[in-house]
Amino acid sequence: MLKAKKSKFKTSDIVLMAMFTAIICICSWICIPSAVPFTMQTFGVFLTVGVLGGKKGSLSILTYIILGLIGVPVFSGFTGGIGKLMGNTGGYIIGFLVSALVMWAVEAIFGRKKLVMLFSMILGLLVCYAFGTAWFMVLYARNTGAVGVWTVLTWCVIPYIIPDALKILLSFVLSSRLLKYIDKKLV
Repeated sequence: MLKAKKSKFKTSDIVLMAMFTAIICICSWICIPSAVPFTMQTFGVFLTVGVLGGKKGSLSILTYIILGLIGVPVFSGFTGGIGKLMGNTGGYIIGFLVSALVMWAVEAIFGRKKLVMLFSMILGLLVCYAFGTAWFMVLYARNTGAVGVWTVLTWCVIPYIIPDALKILLSFVLSSRLLKYIDKKLV
């Protein structure tokens, strides 16, 4: 007779991870018009890890990426599919997961104190920038021709530093407040 294997996650864990995956999806569709338009995707990513922690947050972000990979239009501009993920800017999407894993590592080493969370969000953003920029440079060079690091930074990073800093600040404040209302047993 086969015994049912007990899941490591409670139903409430799965529901929270699904809710935050949906929040990331919705945030990726919100486009803020400016000289360089930006989405709220990174806000959703940092809010997810800020509230759920590294492990559950990383799984939510992985779920988001898998949904986009199979074609569900969860990426910015209501897009999805392997083409979007394997395109020049796909490295920034994959960088969200790398960021979450780095944030999880920082959390595992230093705990979930507020300043640690803020530091891990900033470090996570830098890791996402580095991963996405390297990916962009490789694909751009293969498809179009070589391009310098400074050029890629002016295209893909510098215009987003202030909006991303504001998104980190907002996600940090909201994470701290939401954690007060979410039952500690759930997170």
